[in-house]
Amino acid sequence: MQVGRLLADPATGVVQRGKTLVIRGNRVVEVRDGFVGEGEIVDLRDAFVLPGLIDSHVHLTGQQNPNGRLEEVTQSNAEQAMVGARYARRTLMAGFTTVADLGGNNEAVFALREAIRRGDVPGPRVIASGQSVSIHGGHGDINGFREDVMHLLSPESVCSGPEDCMRAVRLQVRSGADIIKITATGGVLSNTSAGLGQQFSEAELAAIVEAGHRMGRQVTAHAHGADGINSFLRAGGDSIEHGTYLDAESIRLMRREGVYLVPTLMAGDYVARIAAGPDNFFTPAQTAKALQAGPLMLEMARRAHDGGVRIAFGTDSGVSAHGDNAGEFALLARAGLTPLEAVQTATVNAAAHLRIADEAGRIAVGMPADLVAVAGDPLADVTELERVRFVMKGGVVYRAD
Repeated sequence: MQVGRLLADPATGVVQRGKTLVIRGNRVVEVRDGFVGEGEIVDLRDAFVLPGLIDSHVHLTGQQNPNGRLEEVTQSNAEQAMVGARYARRTLMAGFTTVADLGGNNEAVFALREAIRRGDVPGPRVIASGQSVSIHGGHGDINGFREDVMHLLSPESVCSGPEDCMRAVRLQVRSGADIIKITATGGVLSNTSAGLGQQFSEAELAAIVEAGHRMGRQVTAHAHGADGINSFLRAGGDSIEHGTYLDAESIRLMRREGVYLVPTLMAGDYVARIAAGPDNFFTPAQTAKALQAGPLMLEMARRAHDGGVRIAFGTDSGVSAHGDNAGEFALLARAGLTPLEAVQTATVNAAAHLRIADEAGRIAVGMPADLVAVAGDPLADVTELERVRFVMKGGVVYRAD
C-alpha cells in the first residue's frame, strides 16, 4: 500500500510522507520509506491515511424512529440481529473498524459480534456489553407498557439490592459480555418520569463494580446526574458515558483515577433537536428529559476538556443515525478540542479506554491492518473524517472510492 501522508500514531501527531505499508494476512508487517511496488498495490499516494476509527458507544441493533416503541414488542431477537448487520455495515463503511456496543439484547448483539468475527457479515470489531445492568423501573428496564408486557420483557440484568446486582453482573458475564455497562442514573429515552439523578444505591454500585472486576471485566456507567457519576467513581468504576451534569468533584475524581469520559455529544444534539422540532415522536416523559439534558452536553464536554479529563470518542449511535458517527468530531471541536485531540479520542484514547491498545488505535508493525483514508487533511479540518473514501479492516478492503 503506497501512502502519501500517514498519521500512524496519533499520540505523536507526526505525519509521515511517502510511505509503503506491507500487509500480509490481516496485519502490517513492514513500513518502508518511499513508494515500493511489489505484489498487489493499493494506491493511496494522494490520500491521508490514519488508523481505523473507534466508536466507544453504539447500539447496533436499533435506531430511534417513530415506530421505536412498537419495535420493542414486535421484533424478535433474530430480527434485531439482522437489523444490526445492516447498521454494522454502515458503521464500517463510515470508517469505524471497532465499536463498543453498550446496551442491547444479549442474543442479538452477541450473535452479531460473532458473525462479524467469523466474517459472515461485514462490520467493525464489536466489544459488547449486552443488556445493561439496571434497577427495577429505572433506565434500562422496560417502561411505559402494560404491566403484563413489562413483566415479560424485563431483562435478567435488572436488579435490586447488592446481592441481586452481583447476580446480574455474573449472568451478563456468563452470557458473553466483554464489558459491563450499568445505568447509574436515569436516562433521557427511558419512558418514565424518574429524572436523571442517581438510581442505584451506593452499596449496589460497589457490589456491581466488585463483581465485574472479580470477573475480569471493566465496568462503565451511563450517568447524567453528578450524584450518580460521583458515587460510581467512588465505587471504583472505570469510565463514564454521557456525563451531562458532571461537576468539579467529578472532574477531580476522573483525573485522579485516570477515568475516561465518553461524552456522546451527537446523542445530546439529536434528542434536543427532535424534542424541540415539529415532528417530535418522543413521549412526554422523554421530551421533558431531552429538552433538559440535550442542550447541556456540549458545555459539559468543554468543562471536562478544560479540566484535563481524558476523553474517548463515542456517539451513542442508534440514538442518532448509524453511519453518521463522524459527525461527533465537529461537536468535539466545538467543545474546544483541537483537530488532533479529536482524532486522538477516536484512535489512541478509545483504544486505551477499551483496553485494546495492542490491537487498535495505531498503525504499526505487528498490529491488525485497520486503517482509513481521506482526501484532505483532518488535522487542519477534522470534518474531513465525515468523507472517508477508503476503509480496510484486518487487511481486507471494504471501501475504495
